[in-house]
Amino acid sequence: MSSMEFVRKMPLPQDIKRDYPVDRTIQAIKKTRDQEISDVITGKDSRLMLIIGPCSADREDAVLEYMGLLAEIDQQVREKLLIIPRVYTNKPRTKGVGYKGMLHQPDPEKKEDMLAGIIAIRQLHMRVIQQTGFTCAEEMLYPANYSYLSDMLGYVAVGARSVENQEHRLVASGLGIAVGMKNPTAGDISVMMNSIAAAQSGQEFIYRNWEVRTSGNSLAHAILRGYVDSFGRSHPNYHYENLRNLLNLYRESGLANPAVIVDTNHSNSGKDYLEQIRICKDVMHSRMLNPEISSLVKGLMVESYLVDGSQKIGGGVYGQSITDPCLGWEKSRELILRLADSV
Repeated sequence: MSSMEFVRKMPLPQDIKRDYPVDRTIQAIKKTRDQEISDVITGKDSRLMLIIGPCSADREDAVLEYMGLLAEIDQQVREKLLIIPRVYTNKPRTKGVGYKGMLHQPDPEKKEDMLAGIIAIRQLHMRVIQQTGFTCAEEMLYPANYSYLSDMLGYVAVGARSVENQEHRLVASGLGIAVGMKNPTAGDISVMMNSIAAAQSGQEFIYRNWEVRTSGNSLAHAILRGYVDSFGRSHPNYHYENLRNLLNLYRESGLANPAVIVDTNHSNSGKDYLEQIRICKDVMHSRMLNPEISSLVKGLMVESYLVDGSQKIGGGVYGQSITDPCLGWEKSRELILRLADSV
């Protein structure tokens, strides 16, 4: 006998979109932002992308307050930086247990409710766009769920645990927006390059019970996030030599639009969130040393929230991460201004 309980049939994405529709203003914002992000990836726009925000979007009020602050600083730096807020609402868990994001638990202190979660994450993304003019980045943990947000997202990341998965690669080939493919947790860069090649190629596969055909996604690119060795030790892969090696791999591959985003947290920082500041400085120095690396490195990814550090669920600190530790707002603001000055 199966041990899987079928709780309820979920609504189709078109039903959710009908009940929680985007208006013409949001459609226009997304069209403009998609083009701006594309122009950075393809080199038409020399700005540096900064994908920044909470490790997990755990509560709407704190996320919206953070996004408001980000929108204010954006007024000062938008000629140098293209800010893409992180609104990550589904989280991979190393052991498969624990808080899996707003998609699973709209309230982290209550039980999982996937239907309420789908509605909550759609409303959150909509409110961020309405209040700030930002379209945001999400991690595509569940490829089938992308359709619930496809009319609002500006950027998608495929995580280190997902990048070898066939479905993630094939779905990425048909998204039509920039998709960053992270190196796997064990660090094999060739796996990431193969994933980018698959995403840039036209594909035919089954998606949400449809046979679909894609033309390939030329905006698929690399994200370097460090790696963990066989002894469980973290190692960075953002240094000058790593970037030069990636540049050579791109040249050999013949892939379109060579590009990389450096994730300054995770194994690159050993999850020491304060190290993100130094890592940003190091990457910017590498860009300054070599124009080819400057052209390759299109952006940085930073985990940032209202309050430094992290807490356990129910810790009671408003605006502090309940997953990985993040930079607090004051440090993040200083970092953003410094980055704008160094572009």
